[in-house]
Amino acid sequence: MTDTIAAIASGMTASGIGIIRISGPEAFLISGKLFRFADSKITIENVKPNTVHYGFIRDGKATLDEALLLFLKAPHTYTAEDTVEIDCHGGPFVMRKILELVLKNGARSAEPGEFTKRAFLNGRIDLSEAEAVMDVIEAKSDDALACSLRQLSGSVKNEITDIRKAIISEVAHIEAALDDPEHMDLCGYPEKLDKVTDDLILRLQKMLSTFEEGKIIKEGMLTVILGKPNAGKSSILNLLAGEERAIVTDIEGTTRDTIEETIRLNGIALRVTDTAGIRKTGDKIEKIGVEKALETAERADLILPVFDSSRPLDENDNKILDFIRGRKAVVLLNKSDLPSVTAETDLRKKTEAPVILISAKENTGIEQLADAVKELFFSGKLRINEETMITSVRHKEAIAGAVESLRLVKTSIKNGMPEDFFSIDLMDAASSLGKITGEDAADDLIDTIFSKFCMGK
Repeated sequence: MTDTIAAIASGMTASGIGIIRISGPEAFLISGKLFRFADSKITIENVKPNTVHYGFIRDGKATLDEALLLFLKAPHTYTAEDTVEIDCHGGPFVMRKILELVLKNGARSAEPGEFTKRAFLNGRIDLSEAEAVMDVIEAKSDDALACSLRQLSGSVKNEITDIRKAIISEVAHIEAALDDPEHMDLCGYPEKLDKVTDDLILRLQKMLSTFEEGKIIKEGMLTVILGKPNAGKSSILNLLAGEERAIVTDIEGTTRDTIEETIRLNGIALRVTDTAGIRKTGDKIEKIGVEKALETAERADLILPVFDSSRPLDENDNKILDFIRGRKAVVLLNKSDLPSVTAETDLRKKTEAPVILISAKENTGIEQLADAVKELFFSGKLRINEETMITSVRHKEAIAGAVESLRLVKTSIKNGMPEDFFSIDLMDAASSLGKITGEDAADDLIDTIFSKFCMGK
Protein backbone atom coordinates (compact mmCIF):
# COMPACT_ATOMS: atom_id res chain seq x y z
CA MET A 1 0.00 0.00 0.00
CA THR A 2 3.03 2.32 0.22
CA ASP A 3 4.02 1.66 -3.39
CA THR A 4 2.84 3.75 -6.30
CA ILE A 5 1.33 1.43 -8.91
CA ALA A 6 0.59 1.83 -12.61
CA ALA A 7 -1.10 -0.09 -15.40
CA ILE A 8 -2.79 0.33 -18.74
CA ALA A 9 -6.48 0.70 -17.88
CA SER A 10 -7.92 0.56 -21.40
CA GLY A 11 -8.07 -2.29 -23.90
CA MET A 12 -4.87 -3.29 -25.65
CA THR A 13 -6.28 -2.72 -29.14
CA ALA A 14 -5.94 0.18 -31.53
CA SER A 15 -8.40 2.84 -30.39
CA GLY A 16 -8.86 6.58 -30.25
CA ILE A 17 -7.73 6.97 -26.65
CA GLY A 18 -5.62 4.86 -24.31
CA ILE A 19 -5.50 5.28 -20.54
CA ILE A 20 -2.59 4.65 -18.18
CA ARG A 21 -3.56 4.86 -14.52
CA ILE A 22 -1.10 5.74 -11.73
CA SER A 23 -2.10 5.52 -8.05
CA GLY A 24 -0.19 6.02 -4.82
CA PRO A 25 1.71 8.58 -2.76
CA GLU A 26 4.16 9.48 -5.57
CA ALA A 27 1.65 9.56 -8.44
CA PHE A 28 2.00 13.34 -8.93
CA LEU A 29 5.77 13.31 -8.55
CA ILE A 30 6.28 10.48 -11.06
CA SER A 31 4.00 12.05 -13.65
CA GLY A 32 5.88 15.32 -13.29
CA LYS A 33 9.10 13.60 -14.37
CA LEU A 34 7.67 12.63 -17.75
CA PHE A 35 4.99 15.22 -18.54
CA ARG A 36 5.66 18.69 -19.96
CA PHE A 37 2.72 21.06 -19.54
CA ALA A 38 1.76 23.00 -22.67
CA ASP A 39 1.23 25.99 -20.37
CA SER A 40 4.74 26.79 -19.16
CA LYS A 41 3.36 28.54 -16.05
CA ILE A 42 2.14 25.24 -14.64
CA THR A 43 4.50 22.83 -12.88
CA ILE A 44 3.92 19.66 -10.91
CA GLU A 45 4.51 21.71 -7.75
CA ASN A 46 1.68 24.20 -8.41
CA VAL A 47 -0.76 22.06 -10.38
CA LYS A 48 -4.24 22.20 -8.89
CA PRO A 49 -5.81 18.87 -7.90
CA ASN A 50 -8.85 17.61 -9.76
CA THR A 51 -7.87 19.35 -12.98
CA VAL A 52 -7.06 18.23 -16.54
CA HIS A 53 -4.02 19.48 -18.43
CA TYR A 54 -2.77 19.23 -22.00
CA GLY A 55 0.88 18.58 -22.75
CA PHE A 56 3.46 16.07 -23.93
CA ILE A 57 4.90 12.80 -22.62
CA ARG A 58 8.67 13.03 -22.86
CA ASP A 59 11.48 10.53 -22.35
CA GLY A 60 14.45 12.80 -21.90
CA LYS A 61 14.42 15.06 -24.96
CA ALA A 62 12.27 12.71 -27.05
CA THR A 63 8.51 13.25 -27.23
CA LEU A 64 6.54 10.01 -27.04
CA ASP A 65 3.03 11.40 -27.41
CA GLU A 66 0.75 14.34 -26.77
CA ALA A 67 -1.63 13.65 -23.91
CA LEU A 68 -4.12 14.87 -21.35
CA LEU A 69 -3.30 14.28 -17.67
CA LEU A 70 -5.97 14.13 -14.97
CA PHE A 71 -4.61 15.03 -11.52
CA LEU A 72 -6.91 13.61 -8.83
CA LYS A 73 -6.25 14.23 -5.14
CA ALA A 74 -6.91 11.72 -2.34
CA PRO A 75 -9.30 10.79 -0.86
CA HIS A 76 -11.73 11.71 -3.64
CA THR A 77 -10.46 9.17 -6.17
CA TYR A 78 -11.27 5.60 -7.19
CA THR A 79 -8.55 4.17 -4.94
CA ALA A 80 -8.83 6.92 -2.28
CA GLU A 81 -5.15 7.68 -3.10
CA ASP A 82 -3.49 10.37 -5.20
CA THR A 83 -4.17 9.32 -8.77
CA VAL A 84 -3.02 10.43 -12.21
CA GLU A 85 -4.65 9.22 -15.41
CA ILE A 86 -2.79 9.69 -18.67
CA ASP A 87 -5.07 9.94 -21.72
CA CYS A 88 -2.87 9.29 -24.72
CA HIS A 89 -3.40 7.96 -28.23
CA GLY A 90 -4.78 4.42 -28.09
CA GLY A 91 -2.11 2.45 -29.91
CA PRO A 92 -0.82 -0.60 -28.04
CA PHE A 93 2.81 0.29 -28.83
CA VAL A 94 2.65 3.87 -27.58
CA MET A 95 0.71 2.83 -24.46
CA ARG A 96 3.37 0.25 -23.60
CA LYS A 97 6.14 2.84 -24.15
CA ILE A 98 4.44 5.31 -21.79
CA LEU A 99 3.83 2.62 -19.16
CA GLU A 100 7.48 1.57 -19.35
CA LEU A 101 8.46 5.20 -18.81
CA VAL A 102 6.15 5.48 -15.77
CA LEU A 103 7.68 2.32 -14.28
CA LYS A 104 11.20 3.57 -14.99
CA ASN A 105 10.42 6.74 -13.02
CA GLY A 106 9.44 4.98 -9.80
CA ALA A 107 6.10 3.19 -10.09
CA ARG A 108 5.67 -0.57 -10.08
CA SER A 109 3.38 -2.60 -12.29
CA ALA A 110 -0.04 -3.11 -10.70
CA GLU A 111 -1.31 -6.61 -10.07
CA PRO A 112 -4.69 -7.68 -11.51
CA GLY A 113 -7.45 -5.88 -9.62
CA GLU A 114 -5.03 -3.95 -7.43
CA PHE A 115 -6.64 -0.55 -8.01
CA THR A 116 -10.01 -1.91 -6.84
CA LYS A 117 -8.31 -3.82 -4.03
CA ARG A 118 -6.85 -0.53 -2.78
CA ALA A 119 -10.30 1.06 -2.96
CA PHE A 120 -11.53 -1.76 -0.70
CA LEU A 121 -8.57 -1.67 1.72
CA ASN A 122 -8.85 2.12 1.96
CA GLY A 123 -12.52 1.79 2.93
CA ARG A 124 -14.01 3.48 -0.12
CA ILE A 125 -16.02 0.39 -1.08
CA ASP A 126 -16.81 -2.90 0.64
CA LEU A 127 -16.05 -6.35 -0.77
CA SER A 128 -19.50 -6.87 -2.30
CA GLU A 129 -19.22 -3.54 -4.15
CA ALA A 130 -15.72 -4.47 -5.33
CA GLU A 131 -17.04 -7.72 -6.80
CA ALA A 132 -19.83 -5.75 -8.48
CA VAL A 133 -17.18 -3.72 -10.34
CA MET A 134 -16.09 -6.84 -12.21
CA ASP A 135 -19.71 -7.85 -12.76
CA VAL A 136 -20.34 -4.50 -14.47
CA ILE A 137 -17.37 -5.10 -16.76
CA GLU A 138 -18.50 -8.65 -17.60
CA ALA A 139 -22.25 -7.90 -17.91
CA LYS A 140 -23.80 -9.79 -20.84
CA SER A 141 -27.22 -8.10 -20.91
CA ASP A 142 -29.09 -4.96 -19.89
CA ASP A 143 -30.56 -6.77 -16.90
CA ALA A 144 -27.14 -8.07 -15.80
CA LEU A 145 -25.74 -4.54 -16.03
CA ALA A 146 -28.66 -3.07 -14.07
CA CYS A 147 -28.31 -5.73 -11.38
CA SER A 148 -24.54 -5.17 -11.10
CA LEU A 149 -24.96 -1.40 -10.87
CA ARG A 150 -27.46 -1.83 -8.02
CA GLN A 151 -24.91 -3.93 -6.15
CA LEU A 152 -22.20 -1.38 -6.93
CA SER A 153 -24.40 1.31 -5.39
CA GLY A 154 -24.60 -0.73 -2.18
CA SER A 155 -27.83 -2.77 -2.36
CA VAL A 156 -26.21 -5.94 -0.97
CA LYS A 157 -23.88 -4.06 1.37
CA ASN A 158 -26.68 -2.02 2.96
CA GLU A 159 -28.95 -5.01 3.64
CA ILE A 160 -26.15 -7.23 4.96
CA THR A 161 -24.73 -4.44 7.12
CA ASP A 162 -28.15 -3.72 8.60
CA ILE A 163 -28.80 -7.38 9.46
CA ARG A 164 -25.29 -7.82 10.84
CA LYS A 165 -25.67 -4.76 13.09
CA ALA A 166 -28.91 -6.18 14.45
CA ILE A 167 -27.17 -9.47 15.28
CA ILE A 168 -24.19 -7.79 16.93
CA SER A 169 -26.58 -5.60 18.94
CA GLU A 170 -28.14 -8.74 20.45
CA VAL A 171 -24.69 -10.14 21.25
CA ALA A 172 -23.72 -6.89 22.97
CA HIS A 173 -26.93 -6.98 25.04
CA ILE A 174 -26.29 -10.57 26.16
CA GLU A 175 -22.63 -9.92 27.01
CA ALA A 176 -23.46 -6.76 28.94
CA ALA A 177 -26.16 -8.56 30.96
CA LEU A 178 -23.84 -11.47 31.75
CA ASP A 179 -21.09 -9.06 32.86
CA ASP A 180 -23.44 -6.94 35.02
CA PRO A 181 -26.35 -9.14 36.19
CA GLU A 182 -27.18 -6.77 39.04
CA HIS A 183 -28.24 -3.98 36.70
CA MET A 184 -29.39 -5.90 33.59
CA ASP A 185 -32.02 -8.59 33.69
CA LEU A 186 -32.34 -11.27 30.98
CA CYS A 187 -35.71 -12.43 32.26
CA GLY A 188 -38.00 -12.91 29.24
CA TYR A 189 -35.16 -12.10 26.85
CA PRO A 190 -35.04 -15.54 25.12
CA GLU A 191 -38.63 -15.08 23.91
CA LYS A 192 -37.78 -11.63 22.54
CA LEU A 193 -34.62 -12.95 20.86
CA ASP A 194 -36.64 -15.78 19.30
CA LYS A 195 -38.87 -13.23 17.52
CA VAL A 196 -35.89 -11.13 16.45
CA THR A 197 -34.19 -14.24 15.06
CA ASP A 198 -37.33 -15.18 13.11
CA ASP A 199 -37.35 -11.75 11.48
CA LEU A 200 -33.65 -11.93 10.57
CA ILE A 201 -34.04 -15.42 9.09
CA LEU A 202 -36.96 -14.23 6.95
CA ARG A 203 -34.92 -11.30 5.63
CA LEU A 204 -31.98 -13.55 4.77
CA GLN A 205 -34.21 -16.17 3.17
CA LYS A 206 -35.75 -13.47 0.99
CA MET A 207 -32.27 -12.66 -0.26
CA LEU A 208 -31.52 -16.33 -0.86
CA SER A 209 -34.72 -16.68 -2.90
CA THR A 210 -33.31 -14.25 -5.48
CA PHE A 211 -30.13 -16.26 -6.12
CA GLU A 212 -31.24 -18.60 -8.91
CA GLU A 213 -32.73 -15.73 -10.87
CA GLY A 214 -29.76 -13.49 -10.09
CA LYS A 215 -27.22 -16.10 -11.15
CA ILE A 216 -28.99 -16.58 -14.48
CA ILE A 217 -29.16 -12.82 -15.04
CA LYS A 218 -25.46 -12.46 -14.24
CA GLU A 219 -23.97 -15.46 -16.01
CA GLY A 220 -26.53 -16.12 -18.71
CA MET A 221 -28.71 -19.18 -19.02
CA LEU A 222 -26.94 -22.36 -20.16
CA THR A 223 -29.26 -23.40 -22.99
CA VAL A 224 -29.03 -26.55 -25.09
CA ILE A 225 -30.82 -27.15 -28.39
CA LEU A 226 -31.79 -30.81 -28.82
CA GLY A 227 -33.45 -32.56 -31.74
CA LYS A 228 -33.11 -35.35 -34.24
CA PRO A 229 -31.13 -34.69 -37.45
CA ASN A 230 -32.63 -32.08 -39.80
CA ALA A 231 -35.19 -30.89 -37.27
CA GLY A 232 -33.81 -27.38 -37.79
CA LYS A 233 -31.60 -27.00 -34.70
CA SER A 234 -28.78 -25.17 -36.48
CA SER A 235 -31.25 -22.92 -38.30
CA ILE A 236 -32.76 -21.94 -34.95
CA LEU A 237 -29.30 -21.21 -33.51
CA ASN A 238 -28.61 -18.97 -36.52
CA LEU A 239 -32.00 -17.29 -36.04
CA LEU A 240 -31.30 -16.60 -32.35
CA ALA A 241 -27.74 -15.43 -33.04
CA GLY A 242 -28.81 -13.22 -35.95
CA GLU A 243 -26.06 -14.62 -38.18
CA GLU A 244 -24.97 -17.79 -39.96
CA ARG A 245 -23.26 -19.29 -36.93
CA ALA A 246 -23.88 -22.97 -37.81
CA ILE A 247 -23.70 -24.80 -41.14
CA VAL A 248 -27.15 -25.70 -42.43
CA THR A 249 -27.61 -28.43 -45.09
CA ASP A 250 -30.18 -31.05 -46.07
CA ILE A 251 -27.66 -33.76 -45.15
CA GLU A 252 -28.51 -35.45 -41.88
CA GLY A 253 -25.78 -35.41 -39.23
CA THR A 254 -24.08 -32.21 -40.44
CA THR A 255 -23.60 -31.03 -36.83
CA ARG A 256 -21.39 -33.56 -35.05
CA ASP A 257 -19.94 -31.43 -32.27
CA THR A 258 -21.37 -28.75 -30.03
CA ILE A 259 -21.47 -25.15 -31.27
CA GLU A 260 -21.73 -22.41 -28.64
CA GLU A 261 -22.98 -18.85 -28.96
CA THR A 262 -24.00 -16.18 -26.42
CA ILE A 263 -27.15 -14.37 -27.51
CA ARG A 264 -29.67 -11.98 -25.97
CA LEU A 265 -33.33 -12.90 -26.08
CA ASN A 266 -35.37 -9.81 -25.17
CA GLY A 267 -32.85 -8.86 -22.49
CA ILE A 268 -32.15 -12.41 -21.27
CA ALA A 269 -28.62 -13.67 -21.86
CA LEU A 270 -28.56 -17.23 -23.21
CA ARG A 271 -25.41 -19.29 -23.62
CA VAL A 272 -26.79 -21.41 -26.42
CA THR A 273 -25.26 -24.73 -27.47
CA ASP A 274 -26.29 -26.45 -30.69
CA THR A 275 -25.72 -30.19 -30.56
CA ALA A 276 -25.51 -33.23 -32.79
CA GLY A 277 -28.81 -34.73 -33.92
CA ILE A 278 -30.22 -37.29 -31.49
CA ARG A 279 -30.66 -40.66 -33.20
CA LYS A 280 -29.38 -44.22 -33.19
CA THR A 281 -26.33 -44.41 -35.39
CA GLY A 282 -23.54 -46.79 -36.28
CA ASP A 283 -21.20 -43.92 -37.16
CA LYS A 284 -18.59 -43.83 -34.40
CA ILE A 285 -17.95 -40.08 -34.65
CA GLU A 286 -21.64 -39.18 -34.81
CA LYS A 287 -22.32 -41.46 -31.83
CA ILE A 288 -19.75 -39.52 -29.77
CA GLY A 289 -21.54 -36.32 -30.81
CA VAL A 290 -24.91 -37.68 -29.64
CA GLU A 291 -23.45 -38.73 -26.27
CA LYS A 292 -21.83 -35.32 -25.84
CA ALA A 293 -25.14 -33.62 -26.69
CA LEU A 294 -26.95 -35.50 -23.94
CA GLU A 295 -24.14 -34.87 -21.43
CA THR A 296 -24.31 -31.14 -22.17
CA ALA A 297 -28.09 -31.16 -21.81
CA GLU A 298 -27.74 -32.80 -18.37
CA ARG A 299 -26.04 -29.61 -17.12
CA ALA A 300 -28.33 -27.15 -18.89
CA ASP A 301 -30.51 -24.54 -17.20
CA LEU A 302 -32.84 -24.65 -20.19
CA ILE A 303 -33.41 -27.20 -22.96
CA LEU A 304 -34.90 -26.24 -26.30
CA PRO A 305 -36.05 -29.51 -27.91
CA VAL A 306 -36.79 -28.99 -31.61
CA PHE A 307 -39.35 -31.05 -33.53
CA ASP A 308 -40.07 -30.95 -37.26
CA SER A 309 -43.77 -30.27 -37.81
CA SER A 310 -43.51 -31.52 -41.42
CA ARG A 311 -42.54 -35.05 -40.27
CA PRO A 312 -44.25 -37.50 -37.93
CA LEU A 313 -42.86 -38.12 -34.46
CA ASP A 314 -40.60 -41.17 -34.29
CA GLU A 315 -38.58 -43.06 -31.68
CA ASN A 316 -35.84 -40.42 -31.72
CA ASP A 317 -38.41 -37.70 -30.94
CA ASN A 318 -39.89 -39.84 -28.18
CA LYS A 319 -36.42 -40.34 -26.70
CA ILE A 320 -36.01 -36.56 -26.50
CA LEU A 321 -39.46 -36.15 -24.92
CA ASP A 322 -38.52 -38.75 -22.30
CA PHE A 323 -35.23 -36.95 -21.65
CA ILE A 324 -36.81 -33.52 -20.98
CA ARG A 325 -39.42 -34.90 -18.56
CA GLY A 326 -38.92 -33.13 -15.22
CA ARG A 327 -36.45 -30.63 -16.70
CA LYS A 328 -36.95 -26.98 -17.58
CA ALA A 329 -37.66 -26.92 -21.30
CA VAL A 330 -39.53 -24.98 -23.99
CA VAL A 331 -40.56 -27.23 -26.88
CA LEU A 332 -40.09 -25.73 -30.35
CA LEU A 333 -42.27 -27.07 -33.18
CA ASN A 334 -40.23 -25.92 -36.16
CA LYS A 335 -41.02 -25.47 -39.86
CA SER A 336 -44.47 -24.09 -39.15
CA ASP A 337 -44.30 -22.57 -42.65
CA LEU A 338 -44.63 -26.07 -44.18
CA PRO A 339 -47.71 -28.33 -44.33
CA SER A 340 -48.15 -29.82 -40.87
CA VAL A 341 -47.86 -33.56 -40.17
CA THR A 342 -47.18 -33.20 -36.43
CA ALA A 343 -49.59 -30.76 -34.80
CA GLU A 344 -49.07 -28.64 -31.69
CA THR A 345 -51.75 -30.71 -29.94
CA ASP A 346 -49.76 -33.89 -30.63
CA LEU A 347 -46.83 -32.57 -28.63
CA ARG A 348 -48.94 -31.10 -25.84
CA LYS A 349 -50.28 -34.60 -25.16
CA LYS A 350 -46.72 -35.89 -24.66
CA THR A 351 -45.14 -33.14 -22.56
CA GLU A 352 -45.93 -30.68 -19.80
CA ALA A 353 -43.43 -28.18 -21.22
CA PRO A 354 -44.75 -25.13 -23.10
CA VAL A 355 -44.92 -25.67 -26.89
CA ILE A 356 -44.05 -22.83 -29.28
CA LEU A 357 -44.69 -22.80 -33.03
CA ILE A 358 -41.58 -21.44 -34.72
CA SER A 359 -40.23 -21.01 -38.22
CA ALA A 360 -36.51 -20.45 -38.64
CA LYS A 361 -37.16 -19.73 -42.32
CA GLU A 362 -39.79 -17.02 -41.75
CA ASN A 363 -38.32 -15.70 -38.47
CA THR A 364 -41.46 -16.27 -36.41
CA GLY A 365 -41.98 -17.49 -32.86
CA ILE A 366 -39.05 -15.68 -31.19
CA GLU A 367 -41.25 -13.34 -29.14
CA GLN A 368 -43.33 -16.27 -27.93
CA LEU A 369 -40.15 -18.15 -27.01
CA ALA A 370 -38.88 -15.17 -24.98
CA ASP A 371 -42.20 -14.92 -23.13
CA ALA A 372 -42.16 -18.67 -22.37
CA VAL A 373 -38.61 -18.49 -20.98
CA LYS A 374 -39.50 -15.53 -18.74
CA GLU A 375 -42.57 -17.35 -17.47
CA LEU A 376 -40.60 -20.53 -16.83
CA PHE A 377 -37.75 -18.91 -14.90
CA PHE A 378 -38.97 -15.54 -13.68
CA SER A 379 -42.75 -16.05 -13.29
CA GLY A 380 -43.19 -13.78 -16.27
CA LYS A 381 -41.28 -10.85 -14.78
CA LEU A 382 -37.65 -10.14 -13.96
CA ARG A 383 -37.06 -8.89 -10.41
CA ILE A 384 -34.04 -6.68 -11.05
CA ASN A 385 -35.80 -3.71 -9.45
CA GLU A 386 -35.95 -5.45 -6.09
CA GLU A 387 -33.92 -3.82 -3.34
CA THR A 388 -31.44 -6.68 -3.06
CA MET A 389 -30.60 -9.51 -5.45
CA ILE A 390 -27.89 -12.12 -4.86
CA THR A 391 -25.84 -13.18 -7.89
CA SER A 392 -22.70 -14.62 -6.28
CA VAL A 393 -22.28 -18.21 -5.12
CA ARG A 394 -19.96 -16.88 -2.40
CA HIS A 395 -22.68 -14.58 -1.09
CA LYS A 396 -25.26 -17.34 -1.22
CA GLU A 397 -23.09 -19.70 0.84
CA ALA A 398 -22.32 -16.99 3.41
CA ILE A 399 -26.01 -16.10 3.83
CA ALA A 400 -26.97 -19.78 4.07
CA GLY A 401 -24.32 -20.17 6.78
CA ALA A 402 -25.77 -17.23 8.69
CA VAL A 403 -29.29 -18.71 8.46
CA GLU A 404 -28.03 -22.02 9.83
CA SER A 405 -26.35 -20.27 12.77
CA LEU A 406 -29.53 -18.33 13.54
CA ARG A 407 -31.52 -21.56 13.49
CA LEU A 408 -29.09 -22.95 16.07
CA VAL A 409 -29.91 -19.92 18.23
CA LYS A 410 -33.60 -20.83 18.02
CA THR A 411 -32.76 -24.44 18.93
CA SER A 412 -30.82 -23.26 21.99
CA ILE A 413 -33.74 -21.06 23.04
CA LYS A 414 -36.16 -23.95 22.62
CA ASN A 415 -33.94 -26.25 24.69
CA GLY A 416 -33.55 -23.67 27.49
CA MET A 417 -29.78 -23.33 27.05
CA PRO A 418 -27.82 -20.60 28.90
CA GLU A 419 -27.62 -17.19 27.18
CA ASP A 420 -23.90 -17.48 26.41
CA PHE A 421 -24.79 -20.27 23.96
CA PHE A 422 -26.89 -17.71 22.06
CA SER A 423 -23.86 -15.43 21.74
CA ILE A 424 -21.69 -18.12 20.15
CA ASP A 425 -24.13 -18.83 17.31
CA LEU A 426 -25.07 -15.18 16.88
CA MET A 427 -21.40 -14.31 16.40
CA ASP A 428 -21.04 -17.15 13.89
CA ALA A 429 -23.94 -15.65 11.94
CA ALA A 430 -22.35 -12.19 12.06
CA SER A 431 -19.03 -13.66 10.94
CA SER A 432 -20.65 -15.38 7.94
CA LEU A 433 -22.24 -12.11 6.83
CA GLY A 434 -18.98 -10.27 7.44
CA LYS A 435 -17.36 -12.40 4.75
CA ILE A 436 -19.67 -10.77 2.19
CA THR A 437 -18.73 -7.20 3.06
CA GLY A 438 -15.12 -8.03 3.86
CA GLU A 439 -15.23 -7.31 7.58
CA ASP A 440 -14.51 -10.95 8.42
CA ALA A 441 -12.93 -12.05 5.14
CA ALA A 442 -9.56 -13.81 5.34
CA ASP A 443 -6.63 -12.33 3.43
CA ASP A 444 -6.36 -15.32 1.12
CA LEU A 445 -10.04 -14.96 0.14
CA ILE A 446 -9.53 -11.27 -0.63
CA ASP A 447 -6.44 -12.06 -2.72
CA THR A 448 -8.34 -14.75 -4.63
CA ILE A 449 -11.24 -12.41 -5.42
CA PHE A 450 -9.05 -9.62 -6.77
CA SER A 451 -6.77 -11.97 -8.71
CA LYS A 452 -9.75 -12.62 -11.03
CA PHE A 453 -9.97 -8.95 -12.01
CA CYS A 454 -8.63 -7.63 -15.29
CA MET A 455 -5.35 -5.73 -15.34
CA GLY A 456 -5.66 -2.00 -14.74
CA LYS A 457 -8.90 -2.19 -12.75
